[in-house]
Amino acid sequence: MSEGGPAVGRPLALGPVRLRNRFVAAPMERNYCELDGTVTDRYTAYLARRARGGAALVFAEAAYVRADGKGRLRQLGADTDARVPGLARLASAVHDGGALLGVELNHGGRTAQSAVSGFQPVAPSPVPCLPAGGEPPREAPAAEVYELAAAYGEAARRCREAGVDVISIHGAHGYLVHQFLSPAFNLRTDEFADPLRFLGLVVEAVREQAGPGVAVGLRLSAHEGFEGGLTAERTFELVSRARLDLLDFLDVSAGSYEAGQWSIQPAEWEPGLLAPYAGRYRELGLPVGVAGRINTAESAEAIVAGGLADFVSLARALHADPDFPRHALAGRGYRPCIACNYCIDRLGSGEPIPCTVNPGAGREHLIPAPAPAGRGAVPDALAKHGAAPVTPAGPGAVLVVGAGPAGLEVARLLAEQGRRVQVLEREEHVGGLVALAGRLRAYPEHRRLLRWWAAELDRLGVSVRTGTTATREELARHEADAIVLATGGTGRLPDVPGVGLPHVLDVRDWLALGQDVPSSCVIWGADREGVAVADHLAAEGAEVLLLGPQPALAPDVGRRAKILMVPRLMENPKVRILLESTVSAIEPDRLLVRSGGQAEWLPAPGPLLVSHGVVPRPGLLADLLADRRPRLGVHVLGDAGDNGGSLHGCFAAAAEVADALARACTRGQALTPDDTPRGGLRPDGSSPERGGPRS
Repeated sequence: MSEGGPAVGRPLALGPVRLRNRFVAAPMERNYCELDGTVTDRYTAYLARRARGGAALVFAEAAYVRADGKGRLRQLGADTDARVPGLARLASAVHDGGALLGVELNHGGRTAQSAVSGFQPVAPSPVPCLPAGGEPPREAPAAEVYELAAAYGEAARRCREAGVDVISIHGAHGYLVHQFLSPAFNLRTDEFADPLRFLGLVVEAVREQAGPGVAVGLRLSAHEGFEGGLTAERTFELVSRARLDLLDFLDVSAGSYEAGQWSIQPAEWEPGLLAPYAGRYRELGLPVGVAGRINTAESAEAIVAGGLADFVSLARALHADPDFPRHALAGRGYRPCIACNYCIDRLGSGEPIPCTVNPGAGREHLIPAPAPAGRGAVPDALAKHGAAPVTPAGPGAVLVVGAGPAGLEVARLLAEQGRRVQVLEREEHVGGLVALAGRLRAYPEHRRLLRWWAAELDRLGVSVRTGTTATREELARHEADAIVLATGGTGRLPDVPGVGLPHVLDVRDWLALGQDVPSSCVIWGADREGVAVADHLAAEGAEVLLLGPQPALAPDVGRRAKILMVPRLMENPKVRILLESTVSAIEPDRLLVRSGGQAEWLPAPGPLLVSHGVVPRPGLLADLLADRRPRLGVHVLGDAGDNGGSLHGCFAAAAEVADALARACTRGQALTPDDTPRGGLRPDGSSPERGGPRS
C-alpha cells in the first residue's frame, strides 16, 4: 500500500472522463441478452450490481457492430439504432450505481460462424478459425473493408446517444481488428496488407462519432500466444505507430482463439502475469490498463503501485464477487474467483453463464435493487460485509453435518441470516473434496476458497467441531430445529473380479491418505477427477496408464477447464491413454482391459486408482428417519444427496436450502413439501427421486 492509501483507490482521468478508482469491470461475455442482441433486465441488473460493488468503470461485453460479426447467440448488439434504448438503460443503471459505463466495439471476423450470425463470416483473408467451428470465411473486398470500419463508427454514435461514457475498440483475442494486424490471418496484397491500415480507419471513425465527451481506447493482445502469430515485440512496434493521438487509453490483454489460455488464464498461472507486458506500453504516454487473472487485492495493488499499469481490468473476479473493489479498498475479505472457467465454458450453450462460487451471478434481476445512490457514491445499504439481502433472523438452530463445500457454504448462508449454526466434521480438517483438489497441480485456487470459508465462519461465529463422528448418539445431544446432511459420499468401485485387492482405491481415498507419488500407477476413469490426478502424478514423474470408458479426456468439463491438462497428458511420453476401454479383471500386477471388442492383459504395477463417481452414504440418513425428526426438517446436500458432483451444484443447493429454511423460520412453522429443495427430505420423511452417482 502506498502512502496516503492504496494506489488502486486513487481517481484516474481517461481523456474527458474521471474514474473514482482504478478498478474496471472488464468486458465479459455473459449470454444475458435477447437473441437479437437487445439488453434484458437480467443484463441491466447484473451490470448495476457491479457498479454498486465499487468498480469505477463497468464495461458491457464486446458488442457486435454489424450482424455478420455476431459470435454468440445472445451477444450484445450495437449494430442498429434499435439497440440504443437498451444501451441507455444500461447507462442509467450503471450511473445510478456510481460508476461509468463502457462498451467494447467488436466484429468477430473469421471467428463468427453462420450458425450463429446467419451470414458467412467475413475476414481479411479466407483462413478458417478451427476453435470457433472452422467455417471458411470470405475475404472482404477493399470497398467492404471501408464499410466495416464505418460500422464501428456508427456503433460508436449509438453508444454516445445512449449515454455511454467510454468506448473501447476490441483489437485483441483474434477478432477482426486483430486479424488485420496478425501475419497469420492477414494474407492480403492490397492496401490492407498494411497491418495498421484497418485499425487506423476504425480509430478515426470511432473517434469522430464518439464526440469529445466520450473516452475512446484500444484493447490489445500483448502477443497472440502461438507460433506464427504476433510476438510481444512486433505487437508493441505496431501499436506504437497506431493513431494514439486519437485514443485516451490502452488496455492490455493477450492471446487469441488459437491460444485461448492466454486470453482467459487457467488457475495454475500466476495472478497478474500480463502486468510486465503492460508496463512497457506506459512509455507511449497514454493511461494503460491490464487484465490477466488479477483476482487478489494484493496483485491489483502491486500492479498499480508498482507502475506497471494505471488501472486493472477484472472480469471473473467481479463475476465471483461484485463487491471485490469495495472490500479490497476497505481491507476486507471477498469471495475468491478460483479460475475454474466454468463461466466461460458455458458460453457455447447459449444459456446465461453461471459462476461456480457465486450462485447469485446472473440472478441479480430477481433481487430488488436498492434506491439509486447517484454517481460517485455507494449505497449505504451495501456497506455491510457480504452485501446480499439478509432475511430477518427468526427462530432456528441448525446442525450441519459435514464440512465439505456444501456444508461450509450452507453454514455460511444460514449464519448470514442470523441462525445459530453448528458444524460437525468427522475428519480433523475441513474442506472435503475441495481440500483434496487443492493439492493438485490444476486447482491451487481451491485453497483460497477454503481460507475464505474459514474466515467467514469465524466472522459469523459458526462453531465447527472437527474429529467428531455424527453417530445417532451424538445427534441426540443436539437440540436443532433443522439438520443439514452434507456428509459426502463414497467412491463407486465397479463390480469386477479383484476390485477388493488392497492396491485398488478410489482416487479420492488415495488422495486423502497423502501418500508419496508412486513410480507408476493406473487410473481407471478418464473423467474430470481422473484426468486431474493423472496430470498431477505425471508432472511429479510417475508413469501413468490412464484408461476409461469415456470417448475423450474429461468430457464432463468444458475445453477451457482442461486447456492445459489434456495437451500435457497427450504429449507426455510417460503417460499411456486408452479411451473407450474398461477393466474386466484385476490382479496384483496386471489388468484385463477390453478395448474395441478385444481383451488384453496389461502390466499394471503400482496402485490402481478408480474414478467412477460417488454414491451417497445412507447410514446416517436412515438413523435420522428412525428417530425424532426436527421440526424444520432434514436436508441432504452435495454428494450425500443428488446435488453434488460439482462445486457449482454444491453452492446452488446450499442456497436453495438456506432460502427454504429462511422462509420457514420467518413463518415460524414447519416446512411443507413445496418448500423442500431438491435433495432434501420432505417433512413426512420421504425422499425425492435421486439420480445415479455423479462424477
